[in-house]
Formats: sequence, C-alpha cells, structure tokens
Amino acid sequence: MDSSTHATPPRKPVNQVRYELLTLGDELLLGLTANGHLTFIGQQLGRRGVQLDRNVTITDEAGAIARQFRESWARADVVITTGGLGPTCDDRTRDVLAEVLGQKLVFDPAIEQAMLDRFAAFGRKMTPNNLKQAYRFERAEVIPNANGTAPGLWVEQDGRVLCMLPGPPNELQPMFVNQILPRLAQLGLLLDREAYVQIRTAGIGESGLETKLQPIFDQHGDALSIAFCAHQGMVDCRLSSPSGKYSLSQIDEVARDCGRLLGEDLTCYGHDSLAKVASDLLRAQEKRLAVAETATGGLLANAFTELGGACKFFAGGVVCCSNDARMQLLDIPECLLLQHGAVSAECAVAMATGAAETLGADYAIAVTGFGGETTGPGGNPIGTIYIALHAPHGVWSKKLSYPGPRPTIKTRAVNAALDWLRRELLRAASGAVTPIRRTGAMQ
Repeated sequence: MDSSTHATPPRKPVNQVRYELLTLGDELLLGLTANGHLTFIGQQLGRRGVQLDRNVTITDEAGAIARQFRESWARADVVITTGGLGPTCDDRTRDVLAEVLGQKLVFDPAIEQAMLDRFAAFGRKMTPNNLKQAYRFERAEVIPNANGTAPGLWVEQDGRVLCMLPGPPNELQPMFVNQILPRLAQLGLLLDREAYVQIRTAGIGESGLETKLQPIFDQHGDALSIAFCAHQGMVDCRLSSPSGKYSLSQIDEVARDCGRLLGEDLTCYGHDSLAKVASDLLRAQEKRLAVAETATGGLLANAFTELGGACKFFAGGVVCCSNDARMQLLDIPECLLLQHGAVSAECAVAMATGAAETLGADYAIAVTGFGGETTGPGGNPIGTIYIALHAPHGVWSKKLSYPGPRPTIKTRAVNAALDWLRRELLRAASGAVTPIRRTGAMQ
C-alpha cells in the first residue's frame, strides 16, 4: 500500500470536520425517487455532533461526477457518495472516482463469491454484467453489503476519507449505521455517542412545549442549547451544550427535570416511535392489541408490524372501507350504520369493540373519518376523524379535525390514536384508569 496517498485524516475538533454528501442518479433529479439519503445521513451525523456542510445531487454523466467530486475532495475532510455502484451501464461512480484519485481498479474474487452466494440463495443465475461490481480500488477497503450485491468502498487518501455506498436505502442504511459510523468515530471524525439528549413529546404543540419548559431552561442560561423539531402531532426537544459547560450526564439530568414536569406529555428520551413506546407498555402488562381502520388504510397496523416481535402483543388489524365489510368483519349492526353513519362516534366505538372481540384483544383502536377531496355527509368537513379506544375497563371515542392533504390527515390520525393508547396504558400501569364512558365524543 502506498503510504504517500494513504494518510489518516488529521485530528481536529469534531465540529470543525467538513462533511460533503454526493447523491448520484438521474432518478433523483427527475423526481422519480426522493432524496431520502440526505435526510437519513444528515440525521445520523447530526446525532453524532457533526453537520453536513453540503449535499450535491449529480446526474449519472461521467463528466459531471468527476467535476463535482474534484471540488468536494478539495474542500471536505469526509466525502460520502451514494449510488452508481451497480451492474448496469449508468453505474459509473466507481470508475470515475478511481480515475480522479489515481487508483487502479482491481478484481476481487471475494466480492465475486459473495455475489454468487447471494444469487444462489435466491435460486437465480448471475448474469456476466454483475461482475462489474467485483472491482474495487487497489487501495480501498470493501464495506460488505448484507442486503445487496454492490459492496461499499472505504478510502483514506490525501488526509481525507471517502465513503462510497450503494443507492438502495435498504442496503445503504444498515451499512452506514453498523459500519461507516463506527469507523468515523474511531478516527475521531465524529462523536462515539449522541451529542445531545432528545426529549420526545406528543399531544403538546411546539410553542406550548417551550412555554412549559421555559422555567427549567431559565435556570441554565447559555450553558444549555435548546432546539425544537415538530412532527405531525409530536414535538422533539433537543438539549446540548456546544460550549462544553455541561457534561452529558448534566444534560441528562436537565432532561429528567423536563420529563418530570411534562408528565404524560413525555413520550420517551431518544428516538422511539409512538408505536414502539406503546408496544413496550403492552408487553410489560402482557396485553394484546387489535386495530380497525378506514381513513388510515392500514397505516396504524403497519406501525406495529414494523416492530420486531409484533406477534407477541399485536393480535391483528382490519381495514374496512365499506359498510358491508364493517358488518361482516366487525359484526357492526346495520341499523347503527344507517342511523349514525360510518363516520361517527358510535361507529368508531362499535369498530373498536368489534375488533377487540373478533381478534381476542385486551385493547383495540379504531379510526374512521373523511380524508378525501369532498366534504362528508352531514356537513362533516374533510379531515373529520373519529378515534375510539377499547380497553378492559371501558370504551371511548374522540372527534378530531385535521384539515389538510390526505397523507397529513392519515399521519396525524395515526399519531393521535397511538398517543391515546400510550396514555391509557400508562394510566393502567399506575392504577389510574380512565372512568368508564361508553359513548359520546371526548374532546
């Protein structure tokens, strides 16, 4: 290995390390694929105390790739590229960057064997063009790809680091978290832990959260840095001390003070989803959950089935958009639907009760509403949502209003349902259950 070009990046404060991300692919510029790599990689680096200085999206044309890489390589300490490592003619990243860096491409039999094994596992024959992926830079380390055929490459040269990753998110994301981040931390290019403590809340707005926590913040002055990030029905508050006046343990103690003040509005410390928090409570209490959905179209069930071991607490879900489906799958009386309508407190309660009884669950959530382009019957506007919660000690409903586009309505409805379940499970764990109330709307 040529030590004149393979040089460890110089040590400098983490917040002074310059990162640039090059996302490659015509499909990104054409809008055919969203640039989720920027969101994911930026978030992961931010958690470790560094911030992307720049993201540039480039076409698959060789000249454009070479020009942008030369510019980024001259400016940055770490350059990350995504895409262009596959087997087809438009995958040019590997060849172009090898030429710019003055490294030869060498065939690696170990990569070829990994590809052959993967194709064999799927019962498929590997076509010759896949061998393009078996070439690596002569002075590069291979980053194994457990979910695809294109490995990543790690290069240390000219006092800089180059991380080359494949484009598919299911391949890139685990490679970045499990292999790239630890390597960067080992070189001192980012922190080996999160740079802040995050307080995740639900059911309280951004301005309301700041107002509620301001008395605690006032006690710490400029030693504490505070940042808020609002989601659909959720708000995160990140606490850090860029000046170094507070240690992580001191920041953690401030966060605990905030949590005690927030009470049930506190979802968790960290990044767990509402579904994850609710599922942990269900597991701890050895309870099972069922869901019934119309307006959210399966998103509520999906929030739980994305979690590992969901079968231990999730009994199942029913998506029923027609009255016939509601009657057949959830045993809802036709007279109830005719009298009150499918979007009503009464229907939501019947859906939750039917889901719990049909699927043998202790808890059940139901969501029904109008998320489309037209106003519903009875003057109910778009965004009218009814949520019902069935618990061992009763059943209730809530009427909510979420005007906006369909995806926003669905996301907010799911988060509202999950937050209600979470709060009810917290009360059950403490013995302070909600008084039984069988019908009606609870605002």
